[in-house]
Amino acid sequence: MSQIVMIFQSACRSAIGRGLLALAAGLLATSCATQRVEDYRAERPVLDLRQYFAGPVEAWGMFQDRDGKVLKRFKVDIASRTEGDQLVLEESFRYQDGTRQQRVWRLTPAGDGRWRGTAGDVVGEAAGVQSGNALQWRYTLMLPVDGETYAVDFDDWMYLIDPQVMVNRSSMRKFGVELGQVTLFFRKAG
Repeated sequence: MSQIVMIFQSACRSAIGRGLLALAAGLLATSCATQRVEDYRAERPVLDLRQYFAGPVEAWGMFQDRDGKVLKRFKVDIASRTEGDQLVLEESFRYQDGTRQQRVWRLTPAGDGRWRGTAGDVVGEAAGVQSGNALQWRYTLMLPVDGETYAVDFDDWMYLIDPQVMVNRSSMRKFGVELGQVTLFFRKAG
């Protein structure tokens, strides 16, 4: 044990050692601080995707780079319908620069609070887990940027605030490096 203490003390004396210890401490802190969807199981109101998206929903959002600078703002109109056991969400995006985009999600319940989802620009299937007022989605989106298309990993967290309002916070990553975040505020009509 005393040998471990001596190595620790020696590392603390060098600038590189202090940097490595700070990095290790940071990694340990973030690995311990990761939220889990189960953490929200007692939160109310409980998110019911079918109920929330029944009828028109509007959303407003922004994309921020990793420094926090807002690069894009947008509005989304969402219409929904049920086809068998699937919830179909038709999203119409309007960006501040006048461009438009459409995305159609097909969401299928997978039991025990789990959902699967597909969309034309999603690689494979999105995987979602709902608990209490929260839903976490993970998926890879083919994102067009300046004439190129990139596969970007999304980690979406949706939180039902009240029966009309939901907030969505997404982290976008490529090769494990955060590119930025998307924040959306949903409001159910009526």
